[in-house]
Amino acid sequence: MKTALVTGGSRGIGFGIATALAKEGWNLVINGVRAEESITGPLDELRAHGVNVGYARGDIGSVEGRAGIVATATELAGGSINLLVNNAGVAPKVRADLLETSEESYDWVVDTNLKGVFFLTQAFAKGMVAAKQADSSFEAAIVNITSISATVVSINRGEYCIAKAGFGMLTQLFAARLGDDSIPVYEVRPGVIKTDMTSGVTDKYDKLIEEGLCVQPRWGFPEDIGKSVASLARGDFPFSTGQVIMVDGGLTMPRL
Repeated sequence: MKTALVTGGSRGIGFGIATALAKEGWNLVINGVRAEESITGPLDELRAHGVNVGYARGDIGSVEGRAGIVATATELAGGSINLLVNNAGVAPKVRADLLETSEESYDWVVDTNLKGVFFLTQAFAKGMVAAKQADSSFEAAIVNITSISATVVSINRGEYCIAKAGFGMLTQLFAARLGDDSIPVYEVRPGVIKTDMTSGVTDKYDKLIEEGLCVQPRWGFPEDIGKSVASLARGDFPFSTGQVIMVDGGLTMPRL
């Protein structure tokens, strides 16, 4: 059985991804910043699918946190993981106008959503390449969960948009670097997804969706993202490394 690491996998989109993978028989390592005893419910839900589920606590935005995640995940997997799902991220604590964005907020968001992801991916990619060179049958892949904010402007959270745009380039960079090792790298861009991160703007998006924001007139849900990641993890897109999978209900499709 293969092992997947899902960062930020105990709730929201990450939990939707972890659930979809568990249903497909993947052993899981879930990453988060909360104490393990506070998330026993979600972990037990995943184990109910008959797979092994471990927890790697750590903040991807810190050097020490990333080192701990790598060490724990490698130990739990008994070697290199087969699938890295970069899902963990943060939103600005305050949605401030672009002219009022603070350096503190910028650094916090970018250090987590871009710098942290870059170096976490680098660490696991090294392990995947080494495992592939030692055993040509070893299978590995990376899936990055970004956002429509990589291209859709929100002037009250510019630091978030910048980080997600950079994250999109990160996907292409690693796809190009790992191509010779037959390790595909994909990007999934969710649209408006109903999670705790969007709970504060529910009324706003309820109204926009009702007025035609999306081609498919509904919110997206974590399971929508989970199904797309499970498909990529199965290898259903073997000749599409570096590509973007839009899961946004048609929100970003140009319309007249």
